[in-house]
Parts: sequence; C-alpha cells; structure tokens
Amino acid sequence: MSDAVYRRIEVVGSSTRSVEDAIQGAVARANETLRHVDWFEVAETRGHVENGKIAHYQVVVKVGFRMDD
Repeated sequence: MSDAVYRRIEVVGSSTRSVEDAIQGAVARANETLRHVDWFEVAETRGHVENGKIAHYQVVVKVGFRMDD
C-alpha cells in the first residue's frame, strides 16, 4: 500500500427495507460526490417504530476517502 492521506465524513442513510439498504444507499450517494472512496464504518444504527413494527431504519456511516496528491 502506498502512503496516502485520508479524510472521513459522516453521512446518514435511511431505508424502509433494511439496515443494509440504508448503508448501501449512504455509501453509494457519497461515492457520487466524492473521489477515491475506500472504506466505511457504521457509527450508529437506529430506527422508527410504528404500531409495534419497524417502519424505518437509519444509519450514521463514516466514509473514508483518499485525498488527491
């Protein structure tokens, strides 16, 4: 691995289907606006309950990207 400098941002993904879909959406959207996205870390997971059932998933995702030289 070559020497590199990374930056980390937080984005929040949401989905009515699953935590995984919320993560996928957050990373995909970050990748649309950032170059060199290399990794992610799920920092928080939460959801919304309606009538005793999970209605909505939300995740805070830290996204790491390599900075240009």
